[in-house]
Amino acid sequence: MPRTMQPLSDPAFNTDAQVPLPALAHAGDCRCALHARRRLGGALIGGGALAALGLPLPAAAQPASLASQCKLSSFTKLVSAEQIEQAAEQQYRQMLQQAAQQRGLAPTDNAQLQRLRYIAKRIIPLTTGCNPRAQQWRWDVNLIGSAEVNAFCMPGGKIAFYYGILAKLKLDDDEVATIMGHEVAHALLEHSRENYAKTVATRGAIELGAALFGLGGAGATLANMGGQLLTLKFSRNNESEADALGLALSARAGYRPDAGVSLWQKMMAASKGAPPQFLSTHPSGDSRIRDIQAKLPQLEPLYADAAKPDRRFGPPTA
Repeated sequence: MPRTMQPLSDPAFNTDAQVPLPALAHAGDCRCALHARRRLGGALIGGGALAALGLPLPAAAQPASLASQCKLSSFTKLVSAEQIEQAAEQQYRQMLQQAAQQRGLAPTDNAQLQRLRYIAKRIIPLTTGCNPRAQQWRWDVNLIGSAEVNAFCMPGGKIAFYYGILAKLKLDDDEVATIMGHEVAHALLEHSRENYAKTVATRGAIELGAALFGLGGAGATLANMGGQLLTLKFSRNNESEADALGLALSARAGYRPDAGVSLWQKMMAASKGAPPQFLSTHPSGDSRIRDIQAKLPQLEPLYADAAKPDRRFGPPTA
């Protein structure tokens, strides 16, 4: 299988841009090893654009092994999907503008951007059987020239990788697909929409309790602390869900599911001083690796049956 050689970095592409993370880039204001140290880039991949890019149109449904992991939280009903997706679109466009102003938005001929597009084209057709809204999303994939280690998929299919996650972790294609599958899973499961609704509901309930019991200012402090901890727990659950669905997506796209193990080993090495599991929005690295290893017997058949990529890429060389 051919491997695309990666040329030296384009001097016109600034890989040390300072680009703020959009508010809706990840639910729950995540500060975990993966999302706190990775800052995530430009191909528009909407439903009609899939055919233009040489992709088959998404299937109407996916096998039960994938669909069974695509159940949305009942909390999502409390918040409009359209409003969340519109807000994400606006924030994403603002991020791209900020990056472009610093020459930190990868041009279309950038080898790493082409790599991300290729992997995305293998994953995206699998998504509509999980969430029907995904068929209408205007998928977008961009590479941001930031040295930070991050990647995300915002509501509505807005994917971004930061250059640092590719360069610092020296990710192979299977590891890139693992991250992309995980981030796409967050969008498919509408975790931003869910966590926004949970945050509003949690803070409202705690503040109401504080008022009823006459806690005053102390009640507001408890509401802030307790609400934050409850929201973090929801987000940890979100991460486990996104791991399970994301690994299934990347395996069905033809990428090795055991790459999740090597990815998290690299992530743990790069994230010195990560917070303990109880106060982290992600499961700790060790427990995450154990969870992935436990899922491998179910994932290997998906990978074995999948068509494999006809192109392989390498990490940045400089």
